[in-house]
Amino acid sequence: MTLKIHLDTDIGGDTDDLCALALLLASPEVELVGITTCADAEGRRKTFAEHALKLAGRTGIPVATGARGFLGGLEHFPGVQDVRYWPGAVQVEPGPAREGLDLLEASARSGATIVAVGPFTNLAMLESLRPGVFAHAPVVVMGGYLGLPPAGYPQWPSSYDYNVQADRVAARIVYEKLDPLIASLNVTLKSSLRRRDLAVLKAGGPLARLMALQAELHCENNRMEKLARDNLALPSDLLNFQYDSVACAAAIGLDSITTGVERRALDVDGEQLVLRERDDAPERRFVVDVDTDEFSRTWLERVSAL
Repeated sequence: MTLKIHLDTDIGGDTDDLCALALLLASPEVELVGITTCADAEGRRKTFAEHALKLAGRTGIPVATGARGFLGGLEHFPGVQDVRYWPGAVQVEPGPAREGLDLLEASARSGATIVAVGPFTNLAMLESLRPGVFAHAPVVVMGGYLGLPPAGYPQWPSSYDYNVQADRVAARIVYEKLDPLIASLNVTLKSSLRRRDLAVLKAGGPLARLMALQAELHCENNRMEKLARDNLALPSDLLNFQYDSVACAAAIGLDSITTGVERRALDVDGEQLVLRERDDAPERRFVVDVDTDEFSRTWLERVSAL
C-alpha cells in the first residue's frame, strides 16, 4: 500500500533536512506528493529542495515556498547554508505568498500524512485560516522538549528545541489542534549520521554524495567531534544527528521506531514552550524509542543509491 506524504521543511538550515527528504524519496512505500518550505526569510529553500529532487531524478514533485517568518517565538533571522553546501544549485524564484499554503492544503485534503521538520508556521497558519483542514491528514512533527536528556547525551536546555521555540505560537496551535505524533528533541538524539557512513554515501548516487559533502561540512562547522568527546552516549565518529529522518521514519512506520502515548501538558520554561509529564495532562502520541543500529542501517541502505 502506498503512503502519501507531504514534507514541510526548512531545508538548507541543517543537513538532517536533506537526509530526511532522501529517506522519503528512497522509500518504495512512499508517494511524496508535495514539499513546502518554512522559515524561508530569503526565499532560497525552494531552490535547495528542487536541486535535491533534480539530483534524485524526481523533478515532478511539486515544491512551494511557504512562510517567510513566524507567528511568534524566538527573535532571529533564519539564515541558510552557504554555497559550499549546495554546489551546482541554480537559484529559482520563490513563489507568491499563498503558494505554500495552497499546496499544503491540497495535500491535507487528499489525506496525505503531513510531516513537519521545521518550525510549524505553515501548519498553524493553514489550520487558523481553514479550521479542520487536517481532519483526515495525520500529522507528524519533529520538535518538543521533554526535560533534560539522559546522562551521556548533551544536556541541552529547552532553548535548543529550535522547531518549537522558533515559533511558539505555531507550536501551541499544532499541539492543541492537530494531535500530532511527536518526534521530540530528546529521543532524536539517539539517531546519528556517522563518519563510518561516508564511504557508502560517496560511492552512491548524486544525492547521496551531496549528503556526504554536507555531513562533513556540518561536522567541521559545528564542532561535532568535540560534542561526541564530551558526551559518552554519542558515537565517537558523529557527524550530525538525524532529527528529521526519525520523524520521517515514524511517518513511514519503519520497524526501528517505537511509538507510544504519554500524558504531557504544554507548559512554559521561562519563555520556552515545553511538554511536562503530568497525571492530569492529555494523552499525546510520541516516538518513545529509536533502535539506533537498525535505523542507521535502514536509512543508509535506502538512500545510498540516490
